[in-house]
Amino acid sequence: MPIRARSRILVGAATAALMSALVPQASATSAPVRESRPIYSYDRAVRESVWVDTGLDGDRDGRGDRVAVDIVRPREAADRGRKVPVIMDASPYYACCGRGNESQRKTYDADGDPVGFPLYYDNYFVPRGYAFVAVDLAGTSRSDGCSDVGGPSDVRSAKAVVDWLNGRGRGYTTRTGAERAHATTWSTGDTGMIGKSWDGTVANGVAATGVEGLKTIVPIGAISSWYDYYFAEGAPLYDSGPDWLSRYVNSPDARARCAHVQRRLVDDAPRTGDWTPLWDERDHVKDAHKVTASVFVVHGQQDLNVRAKHFGQWWDALAENGVERKIWLSQTGHVDPFDFRRADWVRTLHRWFDHHLLGYDNGIDREPMADIERAPDQWSTDRVWPPRTTAPTTLRPGTGTAPGVGTLRLTPPRPGATETFTDDPALDELDWAAHADAPTPAKAGFISRPLTRDLRLSGSSTVTVTATPNTTSAHLSAVLVDLGPDTIRDYGAAGEGITTFTERTCWGASTAGDSACYKETEARTADVGFTVFSRGWADLGNWADARKGRPLTPGKPHTITLDLAATDHVVPAGHRLALIVAGTDRYLIDPPASRPTLTLDLTRTRASLPLVGGAPAFLRATTGTVRPAAPRTAPAAGVTAPRPVPPIPGGSTR
Repeated sequence: MPIRARSRILVGAATAALMSALVPQASATSAPVRESRPIYSYDRAVRESVWVDTGLDGDRDGRGDRVAVDIVRPREAADRGRKVPVIMDASPYYACCGRGNESQRKTYDADGDPVGFPLYYDNYFVPRGYAFVAVDLAGTSRSDGCSDVGGPSDVRSAKAVVDWLNGRGRGYTTRTGAERAHATTWSTGDTGMIGKSWDGTVANGVAATGVEGLKTIVPIGAISSWYDYYFAEGAPLYDSGPDWLSRYVNSPDARARCAHVQRRLVDDAPRTGDWTPLWDERDHVKDAHKVTASVFVVHGQQDLNVRAKHFGQWWDALAENGVERKIWLSQTGHVDPFDFRRADWVRTLHRWFDHHLLGYDNGIDREPMADIERAPDQWSTDRVWPPRTTAPTTLRPGTGTAPGVGTLRLTPPRPGATETFTDDPALDELDWAAHADAPTPAKAGFISRPLTRDLRLSGSSTVTVTATPNTTSAHLSAVLVDLGPDTIRDYGAAGEGITTFTERTCWGASTAGDSACYKETEARTADVGFTVFSRGWADLGNWADARKGRPLTPGKPHTITLDLAATDHVVPAGHRLALIVAGTDRYLIDPPASRPTLTLDLTRTRASLPLVGGAPAFLRATTGTVRPAAPRTAPAAGVTAPRPVPPIPGGSTR
């Protein structure tokens, strides 16, 4: 379909949906209200700024830090004495970098009052009876304090605003003045936090405090533990630490007064990969038991910035503590659902907030828990995720007919079986997978028989490796690969699985200073001969203690377990499942100090995979008559190689 025609259809659909929403609310004698309607004027909305005291003095200037809170809320509701709930996005990016696919920043008039708010949350939800609150984290934009990259200052910046909305905190009409501002005259106190990347990470952190009044969070591509953003079991993921990121987002004033914070971010986050108390402060997973808000998780399974381990460990911890939750998993990289499934996303988010902030019984809490993208723009649902029949299943690698090209089975290998590879930092997971059937020196591959039926993995995997190095340092990678032709989102290319056009569709009301119209997107796809769908890394020096590395003893075997990213992937009949173990995964982890050769003891190496149907499903899928894979109409070119990812939780598509 031509882009222009497609855009006109989308605009028409959006207009029809908006007109439908303008139907008056049901009366007391008719059916219960199931959807908030745009009955308030966005043009006449109250736009104001408040500064909320965090209770900290992070910049050591002798006075409490105040964070800037920009608010847009329906004027008619205030005039009638009607209180409204709040949708809040707390971010470090409002001044330095912008938000969303179009990198929008806040704008202000000559008096410093807010005019333009990034993203569509204000345009869409304020006419429907919500307030939208955009918080500048401490040290950024118009706020006091210092950015401490996920630490107490970040979390207190946003938690203090939730407290203020509920009448427990102090707000002021100016940054330095004494005139108080009160939210309880217009706010119910019920708050939903939303945001992508760092913003969603703050939502996770505030929820993990158990703060009263926070009813729901919607973390999109969010970090759950900052250690796991910078390291993977000791292996460094970037060549810089949180001090760089703090300088990047701090305002010019904050950079001048926050040297002590920068110093701590260097001294207490060593590039050795050791876990220090600084990381304990930034680990939200351990505090999942405090979460009382519902959680709607959204994550790209091919996100190589905020990697998929983050949502997996957060989801599992929430499940263990009985938190109400919902999840969307896409095939994209670090991309907002507004840019890969726009109409369905806005509709679903609308119903989610209506239910959790307005109390509407619209049934969303009884619908399937999970939406999974199976192919570009093709989605399936699950009542519970992972499915109840999912079971950890141990698969064993074995030797094959050629070096480095082994087998993957339920049965253990022959005694004494080994494989050897040499770390090559110039290669990555796509190089390994492209040569899975070839005896190459930089990897050890283990491949199942061609599948006779589909095999689904749903959840987090682990790979336990026993390796003997010939040097004192070594990094390990383990990846799961679907060997077979497919069409997928090109997550490694610019856009990370989407293409952005110039045509726009509108989602809510606009003013001269704040448009509700955004550039349209569509899936950017690639025809591939294989798909790497889960990955994990470790420094073998962490074999004895996951939190502290040590030099290896050459010639001595060391055993370590690698945590692989959570995934939901179906390996189709006719394809093969591969496990590849290698060294440095170029662009995704940094290389070790040496270039080791490692020998794997296959009798003490295994993979634990979350198979739907467990071991019987694998047995059925690897026995019987093989159906050939679907024919291809284009050569298997492979996905675009991952680009070096900047150490910014937001990256190129914030």
